[in-house]
This record gives sequence, structure tokens and C-alpha cells, in this order.
Amino acid sequence: MIDTPPPPLSLSARYGTRYRWLLLLSVMIGVMASIMSSTIVNVAIPGMSHYFGLGQERAQWVSSGFMVAMTVSMLTTPWLLSRYGYRRTYVGTMVLLLAGGITGGLANHFPVVLAARVAEGLAAGVVQPIPAIIILRAFEPHEQGRASGIFGMGVVLAPAVGPSIGGVLVDLFGWRSIFFMVVPFCIASIWLAYKFVPVTAPGGAVAARSSGLDWGGLALGTLGTLCLLNGLVELRGDAPLQAATLLACAGLAFGAFIAWQRRLAASGGTPLMNLALFQHRQFAMGSIVAFIYGTALFGSTYLLPVYMQVGLHLSASLVGTILLPAGIVLAFTIAGVGRLADRQPTWLLVCIGLALLAVSFALMVVLRLDSAIWLLAAFAVIGRVGLGFILPSLNLGSMRPLERTLIPQGASAINFLRMLGGAAGVSLCAIVLEWRLAAHGDSLANAATSAARLAAFDEVFLLLAGLCALAICAAWQLREKRAP
Repeated sequence: MIDTPPPPLSLSARYGTRYRWLLLLSVMIGVMASIMSSTIVNVAIPGMSHYFGLGQERAQWVSSGFMVAMTVSMLTTPWLLSRYGYRRTYVGTMVLLLAGGITGGLANHFPVVLAARVAEGLAAGVVQPIPAIIILRAFEPHEQGRASGIFGMGVVLAPAVGPSIGGVLVDLFGWRSIFFMVVPFCIASIWLAYKFVPVTAPGGAVAARSSGLDWGGLALGTLGTLCLLNGLVELRGDAPLQAATLLACAGLAFGAFIAWQRRLAASGGTPLMNLALFQHRQFAMGSIVAFIYGTALFGSTYLLPVYMQVGLHLSASLVGTILLPAGIVLAFTIAGVGRLADRQPTWLLVCIGLALLAVSFALMVVLRLDSAIWLLAAFAVIGRVGLGFILPSLNLGSMRPLERTLIPQGASAINFLRMLGGAAGVSLCAIVLEWRLAAHGDSLANAATSAARLAAFDEVFLLLAGLCALAICAAWQLREKRAP
């Protein structure tokens, strides 16, 4: 009689209670690489433009192509996880990110660089919802806040430190070095994935096999996103008819996307976005908060450096110095608030964060040319503390009420809406700023700083403060209803 070998131990049995933290570390490194690839390339655009002889519009596609690919590919994460499992999906995204980095760094033609950026964007979009799914599945409820805080701290440090390192690399080795920067992170994440990422799904759940990918929904979502982003860019130019046409096409595409998702679900298919998610009040309200929060966050990320350099005439190096303490405070705030999220209501933490963010925007209107630099730094820190309250709390508050089978769909949808809001936020701030400058009789082309210019910036900051106040109304609805 031949003795059959015992079945292999599961990963959680092999590594014990520390396994879930090793799993979180594995995916955190990959997400850090994807976020770094999205933010660090801006440092290399001037050198790349000079090398390929690009104008501003073509060079901007290096960032825009990445953003569109990342936003749309987030919707495919649930299907990929159920079709190929967690390990194969995660390793596949890291291989794609690695290939994009190497190809972009070696490319001698701009279309190849652009294709590499799109590949990196596709990988970044697929991988970013995965940590939220793992935290909600692999960790006990009393540990989920701490896990979100630790993960958020690591992810926030990547874009804070990345551009500084990238600037040094560009000065020493040229723009190609920016693409190669993700290579060691990708190799490390692939090695860790084969050790700690489960084949099916974490937390004892088994990834169910799904039907084919919803290509119709993916095409409509891509078309809507492209039309929306390009329409918002055209609003900043001198082609209002073209902008209106693109925005109308975006509205039609998103309307058709919703109708297609309903029809597919009714016929028993697997839609790209499960609209049943929005029947959960907390998830629906969390999605509204995520969209508005993305608008305010990305809009302020664009507006603050422009305000400091063009409005207050501060040097680029001084702007980086002023914002550095705020980035460090943000990282530590996320870690601390993550622990609070295990003991305090998440809706309350989100409301506090939005209120602090609104206050930081409103305080910007008191600054003048002769204001002390420490005031500007202090107001930026208040805003980053607000972000630290929101980041680990919003996903938990929105997705805890969902069934475990809906968590991947929920993480994908809420990340998609946040990124869509972020893309709209940058254009919104730019459009409103140019409108208010024209209303005050000034423009960004003028060399001298005027009171009219500062007034225009103040009005945009008040708009962002109003958006955050509006989001508080939705965040208030994240409260769990008490059973009668």
C-alpha cells in the first residue's frame, strides 16, 4: 500500500497569526510601485519632451494615457480575481508594470513610451482595489482599521518621497531612469507574492469561477472616461462647441453603460459594475463621498503648487519644502487614525476629516503676499490631517455592510468613482481659476502678482471648501441604522 502524502498546509496555518500582515506587506509593495509610477513621471516630462521634440499637448498624454488606463482597468479587478485567482492576477499586474517600466526606459520612439505608460496604467488600476479586499477578508473587524492605517501610511510615503528621488535620478542619469525606478519594487513584490499571496482568495473564501469579461461594459466605460477627460480639457481651451460635444458623448456613454449593466444582470450575466451595490445605503453614500473627496483632493494637489508659485511667487524648491512636513504628518495621521477606526464610528472619522479639509481650504483666503511662510505650512498640515482621517475610514465605513462576495466589486467601484472625481477635480479647478482670473481682469500670463489674482485663487479655495462641506452631508449617512 502506497502512503499518500499529507495535503500541504495552508498559508495561514504555515505562517500563523502573522500571515495576514505578511500578505498585507506583499501587496503594499506592489501598490507603492504602481502609485510611484503614476506620480514620478511628471519629473521626467521636460527631459522627455526635449529628447523627442514634443509639444506640451503630446507630452501631456504621458500622464493622461496612464490616468485613463488606470481609471478604466479598476473595473476589471473583480472579474480577474474570480477568473484567475489572487496570486495569478497580482503577479500578472506586477509583470505588466515591470514590462512597462523596462520598455519605457529603453524606448527610442515616443509611441513606444506612450504604450509603456498605458501598460503601467492598466497594471496600476487592477492592483489598487486589491488591498481593500484583502483587509476586509483576511483581517478580523477589530484589526481592519489598524491594517488600513499601516497600509495607508506606506502608500502615502511613496508619492511623497518619489518625486524627490526622481528629481535626483533625472539630474544624474536622465529621464529614462524614472521608468527603471519601479523595477526593484516589482521584482520584490513578485517574489513576496509567490510566498504569501493565496492562489484563490484570503480569509478562507474561495474565488468563484465567473463567466466571460463584460467587454461591452468595458468599451462603454472607456469611451465615457475618454470623452469626459478630453471634454474637460477642451473646456480650458477655445473650443466650447467641441468641449460640449465631448461632454454630451460622455453623458450618453455613461448612461448606456448603466443600462447595459442592468440588462446584463437581469439576463444572468456578470456585469462589470454590480449596480446592486448601490442598494446598500452606506455604500451609496460612501461612493458619493469618494467622488467628491477625489475631486477636492486631486484639485487641491493641482491648485496648491500653482497658488504658491504663481500667486505668492515662491520658488519650486521652497514649495516642496513647505509641503514636505504636511506629507510626513499625513503618513503618521493615517497610522494613528487606523487604530481609532477599530474603536470609533467610521462615519464620525470621515466627517472630522472632511471638516478639517474644508477648514484648511477656507483658511487659505486669509493669506497675503506678506503673510508668514509658517502659516501656509500650518494650513497645509491641517488639510493633510483631514486626509489622514478620511483615507483609512472611508473604505471601511462603506464596505463593511457588504456581503463578502460583493467586497471585490465594492472596492473596484469605489476606487473607480474616486479616480473619476479626481480627474474631474483637476480640470474643474483649472477652469474655475481661469474664469475668475478673467472676471477680475488678470491672467496667469502676467508676470506681476496682483490683488485680483489672489482674489481669484481665494474663490477657487472656497469652492473646494464648499465641496468638502457637501461631502459631509453624504458622510453623515454612513451611520449604521439601529435595529428597532
